[in-house]
Amino acid sequence: MAHAQEVRPNTPLSKCDSYFETIQSRKKLPQRLQESLTDSFAKIPVSSFPGVPGGKVIEILADTPVGEAVKILSEANILSAPVKDPAAGIGSDWRDRYLGIIDYSAIILWVMESAELAAVALSAGTATAAGVGAGTVGALGALALGVTGPAAIAGLTAAAVGAAVAGGVAADKTVAKDAPQAANNLGEDFYKVILQEEPFKSTTVGSILKSYRWAPFVPVAKNSAMLTVLLLLSKYRLRNVPVIEPGKPDIVNFITQSAVVQGLEGCRGRDWFDTIGARPISDLGLPFMSADKVISVQSNELILEAFKIMRDHQIGGLPVVEGPTKTIVGNLSIRDIRYLLLKPEIFSNFRNLTVMDYMKKIVSASYESGKVTRPITCKPDSTLQSVIHTLASQSIHRVYTVDEQDQVVGVITLRDVISCFINEPDYHFDDYYGFAVKEMLNP
Repeated sequence: MAHAQEVRPNTPLSKCDSYFETIQSRKKLPQRLQESLTDSFAKIPVSSFPGVPGGKVIEILADTPVGEAVKILSEANILSAPVKDPAAGIGSDWRDRYLGIIDYSAIILWVMESAELAAVALSAGTATAAGVGAGTVGALGALALGVTGPAAIAGLTAAAVGAAVAGGVAADKTVAKDAPQAANNLGEDFYKVILQEEPFKSTTVGSILKSYRWAPFVPVAKNSAMLTVLLLLSKYRLRNVPVIEPGKPDIVNFITQSAVVQGLEGCRGRDWFDTIGARPISDLGLPFMSADKVISVQSNELILEAFKIMRDHQIGGLPVVEGPTKTIVGNLSIRDIRYLLLKPEIFSNFRNLTVMDYMKKIVSASYESGKVTRPITCKPDSTLQSVIHTLASQSIHRVYTVDEQDQVVGVITLRDVISCFINEPDYHFDDYYGFAVKEMLNP
C-alpha cells in the first residue's frame, strides 16, 4: 500500500523531490505519452535488463589496498564495484556479504586527504615518523591544516599528537595549506608516499568506504520493476543499482546510469523512442542546470585544485575553460584521477602541472588519444536523440551545452536524460521503495 513519508526541508530527499519536480514542470511532452512510458517501465522486470559484460559482476574485497582497487577498476574500464566482506560465509545473506560500493568518488576523497597528510609526512621524513597510526590518518592531516574541530580531534591519539609536535609537524606553518598547494610542493614524492609509505600503502578499500561514501548500497530484486531502477538512477541520484536474487547471496547484475543510456541508444527505431528522441532538448527542459550553476575550472589552474572542486561539490566532472568568457577547451572527469595513482611519471613536474598539462599527459600516456582534451558538446537546438548518441558512443557521463561562441550555457548528465523518460506515480512509493529512500537519508 502506498504511504507518505515526511520530507524535511534541506535534506537529500527534499533536494531529490525539488530536482524531479523541476524536471516534470519543464518537459513539454503530452501527458498521455509520459504516463504510457512510465506505465510500461513499471511492467518491465529488472531481470530483462542485459547483464554486465562477461556475465559476472566484478567485485572487490574489502581488504584490497586502494592502489590495487584502482588498477582493477581501470583495467575493467568501470567506475565502481561492489565491495565484499572477505570474512562473510558462502551462504551469507547479501546484507552480510556486501559492505557498499567503491568508486572514484570515494577514491578522490581519499587521495585529496592523503595529499594533505603527505605534506605532513614528508615534513617529518615519513608518515610513520610523523606518528601516524592507521586510525589517525584523516585526523592528523586535518590538524596539520589547522582544522581543530571535534571530528579531527576525535581521531587522534595522544601519542600521535606528541610525535607530530616533537617532529615539528603540527607547528610547521608551511604545511598549513590545502591539498592543491600541499601536493604542488611535493612533486613525485607524493606518489611514493601514497603507494609506498605507511599507513597509505596499507589503506584498504574497506577503510575508506566507511569514511568517503557518497551514496548508499541499495539493491533491487530481479523481479522488481525497471521503473524502480530508473527512479533510483535519476530522481534519487544513485549512479548504480546492484541486482540480487531473493534467497541467494550474490549480486547477479549491476545496472549503471551509463548502461541505461546505452540501452536507450539501442532503442532507436522504435516509435516511442523516436517520438521523444526527435524533439529538441529544449522541449525536454534541457539543460536543467543553467549556465550560472555550471561549475568549471580554468585550464591554467592546478590539476589537484580541479579534483578538489569535484570533491567539495560532489560532482563527477568539470568543463575546462579559458579566459573571462569561459570558452570550453576540454572535459575533465572524476575517473581521470586514476592516472595520479597509475602513472607516477606524471609527478615529475608536479610543481607546475596545470589542468591542461595533465590532460595532455593523459592523452600521451593512454590509448584514449583525443577523448580527454577534445570538448564534447551539444547546441541548444540539438535533439535528445543526438545527445543520447553522444553520451553512449563516447562513454561519457555529461555533455556541455554551448552557444555559438563555445561558451558553456548548461550541462546535460546521464541522470537528466533518464529523467526525461519517466515520472514517479503516486502509487510507486511502496514499502520497499520507502526503505530505499530512507537508506539514502542515512548514507
